[in-house]
Amino acid sequence: MTDPSTTDPTTPSPSVASAARDATTPVPPVDPVSPVNPVASAAAPPPRRLVLVGSPNVGKSLLFNNLTGAYATVSNYPGTTVELTRGTAQRGGVEWEVIDTPGMYALLPTSEEERVGRAVLREGRADVVLHVVDAKNLERMLSLTLQFLEAGLPLILVLNVMDEAEERGIAIDAPRLSRDLGIPVIPAVSTTGRGIPELWAAIEGFSRGARTHGVKYHRTIEHAVAEIEKLLPPHDGLTPRSRALLLLQGDTDREGLPPDVCARITDALARFRRHHSQPAQYAVATQRQRMASQLAARVMTRAGRPKPGMRERLNDLLINPWTGAPILLLALYIGLYKFVGGFGAGMAVDFLDKTVFGEWINPVVHNWTARVLTWPPLHELVAGEYGLITLGLRYAVAIVLPIVGFFFVVFAIMEDTGYLPRLALLIDRIFKRIGLSGRGVIPIVLGLGCDTMATMVTRTLPTARERLIATLLLALAVPCSAQLGLILALLHDRPAALAVWTAVLVLVFLLVGFLSARLMPGESPRFYMELPPLRWPTLGNVFLKTYTRIVWYLKEVIPLFLAASVLIWLGQLSGVFAWATRALETPVRWIGLPADAAQVFLFGFFRRDYGAAGLYDLEKAGAMTGVQLTVAAVALTLFLPCVAQFLMNVKERGWKQGVAISVFILFFSFTVAFLVNALLTGLGVVL
Repeated sequence: MTDPSTTDPTTPSPSVASAARDATTPVPPVDPVSPVNPVASAAAPPPRRLVLVGSPNVGKSLLFNNLTGAYATVSNYPGTTVELTRGTAQRGGVEWEVIDTPGMYALLPTSEEERVGRAVLREGRADVVLHVVDAKNLERMLSLTLQFLEAGLPLILVLNVMDEAEERGIAIDAPRLSRDLGIPVIPAVSTTGRGIPELWAAIEGFSRGARTHGVKYHRTIEHAVAEIEKLLPPHDGLTPRSRALLLLQGDTDREGLPPDVCARITDALARFRRHHSQPAQYAVATQRQRMASQLAARVMTRAGRPKPGMRERLNDLLINPWTGAPILLLALYIGLYKFVGGFGAGMAVDFLDKTVFGEWINPVVHNWTARVLTWPPLHELVAGEYGLITLGLRYAVAIVLPIVGFFFVVFAIMEDTGYLPRLALLIDRIFKRIGLSGRGVIPIVLGLGCDTMATMVTRTLPTARERLIATLLLALAVPCSAQLGLILALLHDRPAALAVWTAVLVLVFLLVGFLSARLMPGESPRFYMELPPLRWPTLGNVFLKTYTRIVWYLKEVIPLFLAASVLIWLGQLSGVFAWATRALETPVRWIGLPADAAQVFLFGFFRRDYGAAGLYDLEKAGAMTGVQLTVAAVALTLFLPCVAQFLMNVKERGWKQGVAISVFILFFSFTVAFLVNALLTGLGVVL
């Protein structure tokens, strides 16, 4: 049942109308955290806080860039704003701290991103909150606006992507919507900067009026909310009414509430459930959306139904399985095989490895260490075969950086065009079978560039179960671009061997994912997102995204490669390296390979591409048959992740899970290789 007073589409609700009246008479801010200390006139005033909120893929990141002039690595795919992005802006002598929060669909969190976003709002330190919405989907997005009004936030509504709304014949009466809601409403286009001056004027002139709750619900809901509201202490961030509504809908966050208050809230919730037939979450959402539809109907007009354009037709092709799969294969062939593999792993690596390090840097380092570091072990640590500069820095900068750098370019283009969310939608059904949602495609695709970086990106997945499954699959069956490029070069003249290697890898990926989804506890993944518009990539955006990720790589990954060099040095100095090689000879013989291949796997742990290069040397020396080469390629690809990825696994998942993943992979890789060798030799296959 619903209250009849809220169902007339031509009459604003009393609460919204009263908000409009209150907004016409500015009143002093009532936020207890004052942005300016009037007593300390000699000191610079503390920065004011501006918080951006909204659903994913509505242009918050570009708006953040327009407001601050600082770029954030947040773009057109789900999950990229799981960490807060901060920037500053100077306006009229006042400094603003600008915060871009994770994408959220509601104040009642269902993912880690929404929990983080709500936590920022609950701090109560925001002087202004910008709710950024996609103008062409205004009716659906106003529901969240009403939740923010109920929470009493100092709100400004930003109607972003107005250019696309206008292209579809949609006109929005922003002044009327502002009067109905009682807050400033600013049309904008963040890609071009349209509306930014008006937005800054609204921010600087913002004055918060009386707080409003926005929607009047069914009387049983209102009664329960009033009962719970009386039990809640005042809170700077969210109004007691908003918190009561969240508790009524099943929110489990009762931080700071005494045990007796929690018990009384539990009793009130139980009484509500006995007297209300519908779940509170459904009833509240239905009434709130009805109000949003009424508001949208009053301010939106459509000039006919536009014919589908090129973008709409291309969108249909990308998300249709019959056409989307071939397009994906074509994109991977051009982007990864030709651009990353051919240009990045070929020309760029050759120049940096052979010329920059081989002819310029390494000779200088060798000469310097020979004069200064006279103790041989110390010389080996810096400039030896596995030295900090001659191996660690050279590997990170000359071999891996150009490959992942070119991959970052491809990935940035896929982001900026809006292709990644469509790829996630296309592959969601398959990924659900392996315990991931379509969002999991992001770290998996990133893993083809650098598994270490991709492992860190798994933190954007909403549940611990999905993060663990993705980490396992990345460590086991997703070769990084450096290893992938060398394996493809190794098997390119043996198409049958390449087909066997690819088939085994795909089968392992799906099988391990399927079993993990069945054996690991936790609920099945849910997947929902906004599809951003398809756009031509912007050169500036592609450059800035690539630059930001390369900076991340230099800061996060290079120290791990240097640590790997130290570990190898210690292993050689202590004899552990020789012992580990001897220990690997037994399983290597077990899968049908010569004992010399043992060192290949040890190198593969420290440097994935060196393991593949070792196979290449053995093959050129005639030490391996086609079947042995195929088995070795399978085993090496499935073998332990490189030491940098192992350290990242431990950092992200903890020691227990990080070590457990590696132990499982160690035995599993040789088991699969043994089965492949037995099958190929048993059938008498010649590759």
